[in-house]
Amino acid sequence: MQYISQIVFLIVVAVAAYFLYQRISRIRKNIFLGKASGRTASPERWKTMLLVALGQKKMFKRIVPAFLHMLIYVGFLVINLEVLEFVIDGIAGTHRIFAPVLGDFYTVLINVFEFLAVGVLFSCVVFLIRRNILKVKRFQGNEMKKWPTLDANLILVIEIILMFAILTMNATDMLIQGQDEHYTQTGTFFFSSFLVPLFEGMQLSTLIIIERFAWWFHILGILGFAVYVTYSKHLHIALAFPNTWYSNLNPKGKMENMAEVTNEVKMMLGMPTENANEPSAEIARFGAKDVNDLSWVNIMNAYSCTECGRCTDNCPANMTGKKLSPRKIMMDTRDRAEEVGASLAKGGKGLEDGKSLLGDYITKEEINACTSCNACVEACPVNIDPLAIILQMRRYVAMEESGSPASWNSMFQNVETNFAPWKFPPTDRFKWAEEMESKS
Repeated sequence: MQYISQIVFLIVVAVAAYFLYQRISRIRKNIFLGKASGRTASPERWKTMLLVALGQKKMFKRIVPAFLHMLIYVGFLVINLEVLEFVIDGIAGTHRIFAPVLGDFYTVLINVFEFLAVGVLFSCVVFLIRRNILKVKRFQGNEMKKWPTLDANLILVIEIILMFAILTMNATDMLIQGQDEHYTQTGTFFFSSFLVPLFEGMQLSTLIIIERFAWWFHILGILGFAVYVTYSKHLHIALAFPNTWYSNLNPKGKMENMAEVTNEVKMMLGMPTENANEPSAEIARFGAKDVNDLSWVNIMNAYSCTECGRCTDNCPANMTGKKLSPRKIMMDTRDRAEEVGASLAKGGKGLEDGKSLLGDYITKEEINACTSCNACVEACPVNIDPLAIILQMRRYVAMEESGSPASWNSMFQNVETNFAPWKFPPTDRFKWAEEMESKS
């Protein structure tokens, strides 16, 4: 009978690990619906990841939310160190196994954890107020209805409850110490001591039930949270690191050309080409119509989206009332990848379901509104690149459908025939200078 708790703990961990593995495998397959990215390792990538993902560099463009986010971020990293003790205690049937080993330093550590837990509590409450009472504009877009709003609120509420579980567990633990030999003497925990009066006068058996309930609630909450995050926008907790590592390191404004098209043009002009001795590969599709036409980095960008709205908030097209929302572009890309992945997992039609990312999720009106200014890319705290997806879809519309606006098609034709956007031959290009000279 004494091993029942340990057996139950192992079963719970195994079940959570199974669901977590299944979900991670599904996300990985969805991401790799995309094509190869061609991005290779470099020291600059490690630097970018350390500064942007670990160091939260771009968050501090807005000091108040950045500070609150930092409290949650540090709290998440540090408090979860205590989970190691939870796991060992759960497997071995011990209680606060590190306390006798670390002595007084253990008390200091728990007090640090509690300080961070209170910081997380404070930040989550402020974020709930900002979202639901102050109604900060960038959280209120059309794409933020129903699930996205509920998801954000659920995460904040779950984090608050988990922090209260830690404080409740510590408060009752302090009262039990000295009355039950299983509970090691640890000294006073500052913040949880404020909750002690709530439990004073209770019988020992009642205190143990509350302490054990809080312990189990916290560990189950963490395991459940780990699985839930894979269905949530908070997946960026993990994906921010590979996402920033695979960032587009080209100068802002540099657009990636299709290598196949570039080679064809060079061949027409008699210029040397890459892999000149190899036959030209047949191009399946110019640009992107569906998720499989994008690179896997584009799809990983979509799964890394925090839905914070900084991209849309900084988008000049969105500011002037256009339908374009870079955040929606990323959310739609993720939703389409999820839809295709779920269909394939069930043996369904997958990409052949009669739908596509362009048209059924993202409209031409949205992508045509983009000014290609890179404001969304610059604003994103984890270096997501909505512009890359927009440009590829516009390339498809222009080259496969000839469906660009009439004014664009005129410009394309002028570039093709006159090597400039204007409708006059190259020989007349400097006439304005001659006219200016004759007037002076």
